[in-house]
Amino acid sequence: MSGLVQYIVVRGDLLRNLAWPFGAVIAQACHASTAVMHRFNSDENVQLYLQHLENMHKVVLEVKDEEALRSLAGKLSAASIDHHLWMEEPENIPTALACKPHVKADVQAYFKGLKLFK
Repeated sequence: MSGLVQYIVVRGDLLRNLAWPFGAVIAQACHASTAVMHRFNSDENVQLYLQHLENMHKVVLEVKDEEALRSLAGKLSAASIDHHLWMEEPENIPTALACKPHVKADVQAYFKGLKLFK
């Protein structure tokens, strides 16, 4: 495989504080992942990642709440790291974020300290 990883981050408060069903939270991660792959479909890393469907590497993490998710999105934007912040409609609230596939060493520092989603 190419050494590429896709980071996906969801809001833990959706499950714990707002009592969203587990499946609904997983769907938010899926929406964000699909959206970022579509938005950056012509990107070289995305194309390489998709050539190895059986060996995709994803890491699903969580942040505490909406503020933390927006903060992460801001840091990624400031560093020109391609990602998609998924907004759930009609509520118009951010629920998940997915980065396009990147070389792990290039982006992992932005995700340090985040826990695996469970």
